[in-house]
Amino acid sequence: MASSRSSTPADRTGAKLRRALADWVASLPDGDGPIAIALSGGRDSMTLLDAGAQALGAAGRRAIAFHVHHGLQPGADRWAEACARACAMRGIAFAMRRVAVGLRPRTSLEAAARDARYRALRELAREHGALVVALAHHQDDQAETLLLQLGRGAGPAGLAAMPASARDAEGVVWCRPLLGLPRADIDAYATLRRLDYADDPSNADTRLRRNAVRARVVPAFAAALPGYPATLARAAAHQADATALLDALAAIDARTAGYVETAGTIDAAALASLDAARARNLLRWFLHERGLPPPPVARLDAMLRQLAHARQDASVEIRHAGAIVGRHRGRVVVHAPPAGAFLLDWRGETTVALPHGELEFRAVIGAGVDPRHAEAGLAIRPRHGGERLKLERAGARRTLKALLREAELPPWERDALPLVVAGDALVAVPGLGVDIAWRAPPGAAGLVPIWRPMPDATAAA
Repeated sequence: MASSRSSTPADRTGAKLRRALADWVASLPDGDGPIAIALSGGRDSMTLLDAGAQALGAAGRRAIAFHVHHGLQPGADRWAEACARACAMRGIAFAMRRVAVGLRPRTSLEAAARDARYRALRELAREHGALVVALAHHQDDQAETLLLQLGRGAGPAGLAAMPASARDAEGVVWCRPLLGLPRADIDAYATLRRLDYADDPSNADTRLRRNAVRARVVPAFAAALPGYPATLARAAAHQADATALLDALAAIDARTAGYVETAGTIDAAALASLDAARARNLLRWFLHERGLPPPPVARLDAMLRQLAHARQDASVEIRHAGAIVGRHRGRVVVHAPPAGAFLLDWRGETTVALPHGELEFRAVIGAGVDPRHAEAGLAIRPRHGGERLKLERAGARRTLKALLREAELPPWERDALPLVVAGDALVAVPGLGVDIAWRAPPGAAGLVPIWRPMPDATAAA
């Protein structure tokens, strides 16, 4: 028998939102790990928690909620408690991470809090084995993001705003299952379900750029262009298509420039041979592939001039976003800056964690450092200059600088090498060998140092 009560607009909105969540759940990758929901305690994330948990449960998937406690508002403790209660009521696992938001030069509090939040969510995802982290951004958020990017003079990648789904460099998949729904639908669902949520007072602070756009620019758009969020969301989707095409073109140019064959460098001459727009596109793509954000256009052009049009034998080093973008032997490279000063005791441990990588000591026979010396106490430090090493019994003690040049190591790899020392004496250098005075005798056990630098250029920054 059909229901005697006709559905209301709120009912229809609720059904629309639940369908969107069901479609999202159906698109999720297979796996045993939980699906995480980023839960701030506000209306949007509480809606995602309520509807998302139902959709995940109906599909037999596990949900977990992650809450990041910034400590920036007086009510932050109450919000965390409310989030924990909301999860307990729904039988959903809950995890919280406290963060300290530190301001950096030329970085707003808004941006610093966002960076801290995403770092915490990544850490929680790794700790709990979450396959996906779902965020509660909706269509109005997308429109605001596009307006903000227009104000910055962003190119196609920026104007594409927020993707519905994307995997970051660390392997975390970020999803926005509500991105196709307007704020009005979220409001209607929260009212229909009588959800209890917190209002963040910082949302009224128009000193924050997004809030200013929401309070001053959006009302004018809404008055002049009814339905503007859907229109701007379509514009963002067109820009995402354009970005994908530009990335595909850059990948073709990168292959021509030997990017794959050289494990992540490009030929400077090939970069210089491209027209200006195509060269900018390739350099921007290259920086992104190496884990770096794109610089402003003026700085990108300056980098391009230095990297692509320098003398053939020139070495160029440009600091950017905590890394160094350089030119070495005709190729454009990205690498970490030199390691800072450090001095660590070593008494035979098989693995030593350093600020910019890991030093392993592998047990072998008839080579490597004599463990008896290690037990007596050695140290690990970076190069200071002037070190000497004797690798052959009949040979002379040679400067480390000369040995590294003969090994044809790029300058940044030479600077990054950790050294095993005993006071002022050089004991061993990973990849080169062990001084004969400290070497294990033939037939005896020894420890060979093996250096594993951090794979990402910015990791040590």
